[in-house]
Amino acid sequence: MLEKLPAAIGHALHAQRAGLDNILFNQLELGAGTGAITVSSPAFRDQENIPAIYTADGAGISPPLAWGNISTEATGLALIVEDADAPTPQPLVHLIVVDLLPKDGVLPEGAIGHSGSNELNARTGKNSYLQATWLPPDPPTGHGVHRYAFQVFALDSTPVFSGAPGRDEVMAALRKTAIASGCLIGTYERPER
Repeated sequence: MLEKLPAAIGHALHAQRAGLDNILFNQLELGAGTGAITVSSPAFRDQENIPAIYTADGAGISPPLAWGNISTEATGLALIVEDADAPTPQPLVHLIVVDLLPKDGVLPEGAIGHSGSNELNARTGKNSYLQATWLPPDPPTGHGVHRYAFQVFALDSTPVFSGAPGRDEVMAALRKTAIASGCLIGTYERPER
């Protein structure tokens, strides 16, 4: 969608960014809590480029993820993916998944489709476009590198969420039930043509 914006708009908005301080991982301050969760992907390393296949410039499928070091006290997990460099006041939400089982430990490639498909036993929440799907990275041309935060939270009780919870609802529940968290940062920049 944003690939059609002129690069001049991206350049004009270059300084406008939500900021890493505003992602849920940093808002909840659990990173150094009772147990830091390890989050990784076989597709990219922390602070490295997300392959185009997982973006709006490629097939747009959700990337594979793995997590570990989950406390035995955890009854469930939540996954939130946010763009910390969106030219918006708050990070742009690309994915919310709630009711993940702690024992699973992985999200296979393409498990959450951008067309509404979901191969999980968990529920997807609403992204910033109000859809319960994977929203592939789609930064404005000329805006520079965007950092995508893949955040996993361990919960010590199971919150009751609405059918497809949004960021505010998930954040309120995490404030009450999250006991540990982990974050993987992937980057992506749309090349100028």
